[in-house]
Amino acid sequence: MITAHAGDFVWRAGGAIALAASRGEQVTIACLTYGERGESARAWREGKSLDEIKAIRRDEAERAAATLGAEVRFFDAGDYPLRETPELVDQLVGVYRETQPDVVLTHPPHDPYNADHPAACRMALEARILAQAIGYPAEGDPLGAPPVFYFEPHQPEVCDFTPEVLLDITDVFATKRAAMECLSAQQHLWEYYTDLGKRRGVQLKRNAGPNLGFPTTTYGEAYMRPYPQVTERLA
Repeated sequence: MITAHAGDFVWRAGGAIALAASRGEQVTIACLTYGERGESARAWREGKSLDEIKAIRRDEAERAAATLGAEVRFFDAGDYPLRETPELVDQLVGVYRETQPDVVLTHPPHDPYNADHPAACRMALEARILAQAIGYPAEGDPLGAPPVFYFEPHQPEVCDFTPEVLLDITDVFATKRAAMECLSAQQHLWEYYTDLGKRRGVQLKRNAGPNLGFPTTTYGEAYMRPYPQVTERLA
């Protein structure tokens, strides 16, 4: 399950989504907002109305999610600002209980450039905790404790983000790129995230050993873990 602000699920976790979908796994995206105010500058300059911009951004996100092979659910919870509310958290609890995710991806908790991103993170984490409580009044079985991964923010250097986990997305990068190109409202980010994928791919090759057969051009995505990794043994 991915809880994200607007189309950030494409830029930050599109490779992970496409990989999971390619294995036949179900991926559910909780898209809290359309990004209609803070990430749609061109549409505003063109004189489009709020409703028109929401419709444009929803269509983009739907096409991107379909390209990646994921289901997307829209909450239309507001953008710039995205406000944390008990009602919105409760809706997320319902999605957790329904989908019973094995893994949760969301924004990291610190971003001085976009307050909506930490808000999405806090609600995703709170809902995950509440969904585990057998006494919480929501339909469905209580959730287990799926591991959480923070996907990489746009400016990691100022967001306390450390690339602790590098995911090889080389085999599905073309799919991620096609999904990125669905987001024409943010065309300026297409090459930025292509270049970032290459840089993370270089780091992946460098840290994964010399004999693993990675292709010359490797693409990667970076993640952090807020909870300790569980392992059965130490080698």
